[in-house]
Amino acid sequence: MCCLVVPVSRTSIEPKRLYDVFFDVVQTKPHRALATTHSESTTKGRTRRRRGKGKVSAPTTPSADGQARPPKSKLREWVEALAFALVVMLVVRTFLFDLFRIPTPSMEKTLLVGDYLFVSKLHYGVRTPVSLGIPFTKIYLKGVELPHTRLPGFTEIRRGDVIVFNYPPEDLPVDRKTHYIKRVVGLPGDTLWIENKVVYVNGEPQPLRSTMQQYWRVIKSDPRIMLPEVRLAELGIEEVQPTPDPRQVLVMATPGAVETLAQWPYVERVEPLIIPQGDTYSDLMYPPGKGYSPDNYGPVIIPARGQTITLTEENWPIVEPVIRRFEGHTTGRQSDGTFLIDGRPARTYTFRQDYYFVMGDNRDNSEDSRFWGFVPMDHVVGKALFIYFSWDGKHHLPRLDRLFKPIR
Repeated sequence: MCCLVVPVSRTSIEPKRLYDVFFDVVQTKPHRALATTHSESTTKGRTRRRRGKGKVSAPTTPSADGQARPPKSKLREWVEALAFALVVMLVVRTFLFDLFRIPTPSMEKTLLVGDYLFVSKLHYGVRTPVSLGIPFTKIYLKGVELPHTRLPGFTEIRRGDVIVFNYPPEDLPVDRKTHYIKRVVGLPGDTLWIENKVVYVNGEPQPLRSTMQQYWRVIKSDPRIMLPEVRLAELGIEEVQPTPDPRQVLVMATPGAVETLAQWPYVERVEPLIIPQGDTYSDLMYPPGKGYSPDNYGPVIIPARGQTITLTEENWPIVEPVIRRFEGHTTGRQSDGTFLIDGRPARTYTFRQDYYFVMGDNRDNSEDSRFWGFVPMDHVVGKALFIYFSWDGKHHLPRLDRLFKPIR
């Protein structure tokens, strides 16, 4: 069963390196102006030009004190141009937008391995730096935390947005954590649960989008029939797994592909592959020990800024990690079961920031909020807008049909 849902495609995305952004530095060389005097004009009968060799001196630039200043060397010009480009790139990538590459398949078929994304930091507001170190690396001064905030954005995070964020479980400063990308499923204050693979938010089922995929069980009318690979590939189905029952196979497919597959004459029916609640995945889910599975999960209430909750035995395993990791408090329990926050007995708690529940579009191949919990607002980097380039590593060719494709 472990091969059916592999929680290793964590959709970490790698920011482009400094040398992946190119700046064209155009240098305009000064033209030498050739001037002639009136005495050297070409009028017949006048004095013939005097032959001789003349030297043209290099132009000089006057300094502030009026003295001539020698011209800059080529090396200095290139160093200054490079420094200017780096400063511009640093400012742009810190405060405006950033570029990322998709290395794992947990957002397929929405995003493919090898897609390069343009991510806006302005939509949700720019987050000022948290740590002091070398930008876009994990090299920083430990123990030094800068006063930070989030500047106002021009939109709020909406359900269905594809966002880039810093991976919450890592024990690093927020801006040094690995970048992940997922789709927002639950908003602050929502009640969310999953029942037989269907996500419910505040009681409303959330249907699969056309680019989402999951495992389906295909029951054939005859065990001797093999599903043709060519026709499966035409539907975008690349993963087919056998089962102990020769009449059944498992496929990873989108809803549209399954709808077509179910109409084939030798396919009896197609149904979702459901993992029931139990001990198999219980210790891997968030919170552990609840008996949850990736396909049957919750319900959980997503914390919201300013929301006050009564601490109970039921919600303590869910909110305690949030209070301790992301709200900056110490937590504990007294021998009689009383909840402790910062060493003091507490019956209620009010959250300081918003949180989000995120999932990958490749539902059975994504490690997401089902496994490690909520995404705090201060971990959000930006909104993924469009694919500006895509490279097919299998065939070593660019995917031209995906260039500048918006992310929905």
